This record gives sequence, structure tokens and C-alpha cells, in this order.
Amino acid sequence: MEQRRITDQVVESYQEYLCREEKSRGTIEKYVRDIRSFAAWLSGQEVTKELTVRWKEGLLEAGYGPGTANSMLSAINGLFSFLDWQDCRVKFFKLQRRLFRDESKDLEQNEYRRLVETAYGSGKERLGLVIETICGTGIRVSELEYITVEAAKAGRAEVALKGKIRVIMLGKQLRRKLIAFAKKKKIISGQIFLTRNGTGLSRRQIWAEMKRLCAAAGVEASKVFPHNLRHLFAKTFYKAHGDIVKLADVLGHTSIDTTRIYLLTTGAEHMRQLDCLGLVS
Repeated sequence: MEQRRITDQVVESYQEYLCREEKSRGTIEKYVRDIRSFAAWLSGQEVTKELTVRWKEGLLEAGYGPGTANSMLSAINGLFSFLDWQDCRVKFFKLQRRLFRDESKDLEQNEYRRLVETAYGSGKERLGLVIETICGTGIRVSELEYITVEAAKAGRAEVALKGKIRVIMLGKQLRRKLIAFAKKKKIISGQIFLTRNGTGLSRRQIWAEMKRLCAAAGVEASKVFPHNLRHLFAKTFYKAHGDIVKLADVLGHTSIDTTRIYLLTTGAEHMRQLDCLGLVS
């Protein structure tokens, strides 16, 4: 009978499969990380449905939220489908639809402004422009590589990710700043945001640099991460235009249900909305 063990060779084969399926780099890295975590937990034991269920239950005990745990289970179930170990797949945790977003992670515009001003004021021009580019366009941090000199001059970037191609428009002010920065750094063509070695900035680098701004900017670190800039763009865009269908297209969402998550109000905002109804004397 086949020995069901997760070896380095198994992980590498699955990683190659994900690449052929054109999964994004971030998704592949996360799936591989979660699978290796599961393999480490197994400590060489053969994979069984019972052990997988025990690992699943242990995720919540370890402090992972249901949503995060489900994303980890998705990686493991994907591997099992790839290996045709269908009997080892486990069910996801059931999630109640969220009504409010977490206020402790809600980045406000004035806080965003302080981050940008602090970055520029401390000589971190590249970081300041990265923050403005993500928040000014709503792109994912993994899509920064499509912000090129050519895109800045044309005023539009074609993003090819997750098997889809969409066009990101760049506003006049952002275009001007991107072109000036590229000229200053002597970048004639290609990606604008590069390391000293000439490689593209990684998600981890951007996250770490943003975190280092927090204290000086007077912003809670729990609110500062690249994806929160995308959320701020979504909230601001919707408040200005009220068009969730167009917003979904701009963000690259296949489902409007995903876009709705970005537009959740805080509990405090909901309380104000209830008070404005005037239904209680």
C-alpha cells in the first residue's frame, strides 16, 4: 500500500503544479509554507484523515482565527487533491458572515497621511511613493511590479495576475511623482520600485519598512500593513462614487461579495447610522 508521507519531493512537485496552474507567487509561497507546517507537525508520521482532523482542531487552539485556519486547510486539501488522497480531505470551519470590521485595524485617512508625510520627511522617498501608489490605485502589493516607467508615461498599467488581465489607471499626480522618482533614480525602463540590487521589492520588505514608520507617525502598528492601504482605497472610492460594481472591477474581484468585505462599517459607524434613523424618541 502506498505510503502517504509529505516529503520534500512531494512539496516540490505540488509547487511545480501550482506554477503550471498560474497561481500567484504569493499564493504559492503561502501554500508551501502551510504544507511544510503541517508536515513538521506530523513529524514523519503517515498522513491519515484522523491526524489531519487533529491538526485542524489544533489550529484554533493555537490561536488562529477561523478564516486564517480555513486558508491553511485550503492549502492542505489542495495538496490532497493533487495526490489523489481524497479521503484525507477535511471540511472547513463554518464562518458567520461578518457585519462589522475590526476597529483596531481600521486605517483612517488622517493616519494614512501621517504615514506618507513621515516617510517623505525621514528621507524614505521610495517607501512614501510605494504607500501612495498602493493606496492611490487599490492594487495588491504583489502587483507593484507592473508599475513601470512605461506604465507611468502611458498613465495605465496592465496587470496580469491570477489568470486575469486588467487595466489600472494612474492619476496625473501619481504619474508625475512616479516619472520624477524614476528619473532621479536613473531608471529608464521597467519596474520603478527596486532594491539596491535591482530586484523588485518583496511583500515582506514593504511590510517591514511600513512597520518601522508607525512609532514616528503615531499610528498603531496593528493598522499598518500593505493590504490595509487597498482597503482604504476601496472605502474612499465607494464613498466618492457609490458604485460597487465598478469598484469590484477596479480591485480585480470576480465576486462582488468579496468587494463587500472591504466596505464593512465599524460598530461605531453602525451605531451612528442607527441613531440617524430617528426611530427612537
